[in-house]
Amino acid sequence: MKLRTSNTLRTTLPVAVLALAAIALLAACATSPSAGRSPVALAPKVDLPRFMGDWYVIANIPTFLEKGAHNAKDSYRLDADGTIPTTFSFNADAPDGPRKSYGSRGFVMDGGANAVWGQQYVWPIKADYRISYISPDYTQTVITRDKRDYVWIMARTPTIPESDLARLTAFVGSQGYDVDKLQRVPQVAIK
Repeated sequence: MKLRTSNTLRTTLPVAVLALAAIALLAACATSPSAGRSPVALAPKVDLPRFMGDWYVIANIPTFLEKGAHNAKDSYRLDADGTIPTTFSFNADAPDGPRKSYGSRGFVMDGGANAVWGQQYVWPIKADYRISYISPDYTQTVITRDKRDYVWIMARTPTIPESDLARLTAFVGSQGYDVDKLQRVPQVAIK
């Protein structure tokens, strides 16, 4: 007797496996303190309305989605309920590569300083997101994670002076990151 598999089962099974794999990966990104290390620094106070808007990724230790990204940018908006819809967009693999974007929602977790967020890509998991540094004029920021696995140096402009990048890189190193893993993100104007 030969068993038949329905088309529905053949289609939904791989989708379910991929969904479970994505949830497992995001769970690995969820908040959990680094064993034996002191927490990363936090900006003393983040003015959320002032933080909103576009931030260009200058350098990072990339997640799997960000490898090969060009012209990467995070865009934040503060909703009336206090959550922060976020769009990450970039050109894949080349300055003129296909434009991709991913959405998430930020939730302020520290209730006063506004520097610790949970970034939710898939319900119910909230990935650790910490604003460790923000310049007084809100033109440069460093986003970290307590696990020290990923980090983002971002600015309001696509480029920053080399001296600023060196200073921010030193800050990242002072937080326990391996700065040899830090990669510049190409920000190239397309004509």
